[in-house]
Amino acid sequence: MSTAEPAPLADAELGSLFSGLDKFPALILGVSGGPDSTALMLLAARWRAGRKTGPRLLVVTIDHGLRPEAKAEAAAVAKLARKLGLAHRTLRWTGRKPKTGLQQAARAARYRLLAEAARKAGAGAVLTAHTRDDQAETVLIRLMRGSGLTGLAGMQNYSVIPGRAEGASPESRAFGQGPSPGSGFRVRSLRERPGMRERPGMTALVRPFLDIPKARLIATLEAAKIPFADDPSNRDPRFTRARLRTLMPEIAKEGLDVARLALLARRLGRANAAIEAAVDRAEAELAVKSSVPGAAAYDAAGYAGLPGEIGLRLLGRAIDRLGKEGPVELAKLEALKEALDRAQASHARFRRTLAGAIVTLKSPRIVVEGAPPRRGKALTTGRRGKTTRAKTR
Repeated sequence: MSTAEPAPLADAELGSLFSGLDKFPALILGVSGGPDSTALMLLAARWRAGRKTGPRLLVVTIDHGLRPEAKAEAAAVAKLARKLGLAHRTLRWTGRKPKTGLQQAARAARYRLLAEAARKAGAGAVLTAHTRDDQAETVLIRLMRGSGLTGLAGMQNYSVIPGRAEGASPESRAFGQGPSPGSGFRVRSLRERPGMRERPGMTALVRPFLDIPKARLIATLEAAKIPFADDPSNRDPRFTRARLRTLMPEIAKEGLDVARLALLARRLGRANAAIEAAVDRAEAELAVKSSVPGAAAYDAAGYAGLPGEIGLRLLGRAIDRLGKEGPVELAKLEALKEALDRAQASHARFRRTLAGAIVTLKSPRIVVEGAPPRRGKALTTGRRGKTTRAKTR
């Protein structure tokens, strides 16, 4: 095992790290003040300074209002940004904070605020400083939660923040993440899908350091003599990711280190991209006209012949696109497809609702359409001033 000290990132590496980003009019840098994001700010500034033209850089710090030190950390980021010649804004997560799932809620709020900042600034992309270490932790967490193939592929260098996510982070919406919600948005590189950043309501999310060890970012800051903040919540045993960090050295002794987990994510990502391409083809080949306006319809016989994973994803895409009740959960989607397969095999009738969409087997078609609004209940007052429940349609 090598004991060499991690090398700082050299300016010669920046062109590769920020490749393809010079076409954006502006970029948002998500910077908390910790070592990774501080290195992102420093290196992005160096990259931009080495170019005659390129995007405007706006540093955005999110104050979640959870720690008293956050205000001072945001001020320190603003001071360094000015020194580097970059604009800076601090945005605050206001309102009530949940008693459970706090880190997930904070992450969702962070992405929402960063996406809003990007839209207001005319920026096509948000850059975050996730590293190879973060990728390894993400793969382990998703493995523990029963994620599917897409979830185990981990984070992507290039993805999108869906405009309709309403606070959901891209990771929490990645299709196939076990009990976590899923989404039909497919992740491709900006070079493969250059139009992605132009789609309405979407902001590109770019992680240029996803293949870089955290130790190299810290070495870069130390070489530049730039201080950074230490967030104690990163070691708080109440949080899953913090507990995993304490286990990682022991896991690494058995050979499952950060590098191998990141390699697993890359390989699964490659397999996932191939499957998505197959779903693209199936969608194009099986799509048929439907008598239901706005619905998706597929040839039932052709669908029955698809490999299970392809059929599952094709169905999930349609439900995610047409449903009105949030993203699709993988376990529920699997149960629906199994029931649909049984109905097709026995030539039985089938009609089921999932995530605000209705899936119907209308031979020779499978039709997916948006479900009508659920019946609600409204308060009304009875004769004697008593409050009763009245159904509304």
